[in-house]
Amino acid sequence: MRDFELNLTPEQESKRQYEYMEKAKELVFAKEKELGRKLTFSVVTFGCQMNARDSEKLVGILTEMGYVEVEDEHADFVVYNTCTVRENADNKVWGRLGYLQNYKKKNPHMIIGLCGCMMQETGVIEKLKKSYKYVNLIFGTHNIYKFAELVYRCLSTDKQVIDVWKENDKIVEDLPIKRKFKFKSGVNIMFGCNNFCSYCIVPYVRGREKSREPKDIIREIEGLVADGVCEVMLLGQNVNSYGKNLENPMTFANLLREINKIEGLKRIRFMTSHPKDLSDDLILAMKECDKVCGHMHLPLQSGSSRILKIMNRHYDKEKYLDIVRKLRETIPDIAITTDIIVGFPGETEEDFQETLNVVKEVEYDSAFTFIYSKRTGTPAATMDNQVPPDVVKERFNRLLKEVQEISAKKAKSLEGKVVPVLVESLNDHDDSLVTGRLENNLVVHFKGTKDMIGNIYNVKLEESKGFYFLGGLA
Repeated sequence: MRDFELNLTPEQESKRQYEYMEKAKELVFAKEKELGRKLTFSVVTFGCQMNARDSEKLVGILTEMGYVEVEDEHADFVVYNTCTVRENADNKVWGRLGYLQNYKKKNPHMIIGLCGCMMQETGVIEKLKKSYKYVNLIFGTHNIYKFAELVYRCLSTDKQVIDVWKENDKIVEDLPIKRKFKFKSGVNIMFGCNNFCSYCIVPYVRGREKSREPKDIIREIEGLVADGVCEVMLLGQNVNSYGKNLENPMTFANLLREINKIEGLKRIRFMTSHPKDLSDDLILAMKECDKVCGHMHLPLQSGSSRILKIMNRHYDKEKYLDIVRKLRETIPDIAITTDIIVGFPGETEEDFQETLNVVKEVEYDSAFTFIYSKRTGTPAATMDNQVPPDVVKERFNRLLKEVQEISAKKAKSLEGKVVPVLVESLNDHDDSLVTGRLENNLVVHFKGTKDMIGNIYNVKLEESKGFYFLGGLA
């Protein structure tokens, strides 16, 4: 049953979900007694930072119910939090489900759950009903806060539980979250997207934009800081349009200014910024706020104004380059990163050359480059002039070479500089080293110890290795 059918407020819904957690905990305890061991779970995340944050909620709720988290999928409860932005993300899930079927044969009481964006995609639910009957729980992006209730239904019935909603305008706060890192955390400031870029499935699977109340965001971050967090990543499909649908509208720039006042917080990051909504005031706020990292992820997608128009991006090459100019004039040392799609339908060699020209002019610190992936249900998927795969691959390789050469040059220019670095972990290959992250998101390895994790140190960048640095404490 839907919460709007029950006419519950978000506060009442939150209380109700805690009641379901208690009910589920009793069933988990009974099963543990029967098996003579603790029940285990694994949450596997595909896709973006938004999904990673959602997964922390799933982990928090399962932990609250008494399950114990394990590293791999040989568990009593496995949840795949899916992504559908590109076709290979879908294919990974279908492939992994085959392995889970084999695991379930050896562990008959195992529960398999699927959630996230892929569940909102046309045809997926019917395919699961027909060919993947061993999946126990299926839900989407709009009712993740119902997870406790859905788990309880799974534990108390042998039937497949499917609960996928087309939309929902409520934001339910104050449910359990178990963070992956003690010292840093993602924080959702809004959900959904109104942009309808012609290649993108996100508005169809995540729904329309909904902004959280500033007081709830501030309260969450204050709680995180009290629990040891020094860096937050503010998350939204388009953070620049934050606050427009609030009863008392607030701009993203002013939200940054308020978050910057929080005592004990040391670093603020955010993503993603859509160029069409990036205001001069946001650039000013980034300069004013000493805790905001000097890093802007500004997706280009294409350097061709003609292609940008077909993509429905609502800016052209000139506007994009003007934003870059303003950023660098106001914040001279800012790092700029981007996303670029190669092979969008109708892309000519001339269009691609314009993309290369923008890459050379902007000189990105790094870039995520993608081959266009046709997504059913988007306008671009029905366009006739799809670019031949061999042409796309050749262009992609040329772009990648250009991006990597520029990134290496930009990184080389930082050699010898002393910069603040947040230590995130021991080095994977040498435990006499620690691994930390610069404001521009690049990684540096240097001599250190485990007790340094979660603290910020001044580090001299001694040698650039292209995608990372070797350094030493300054």
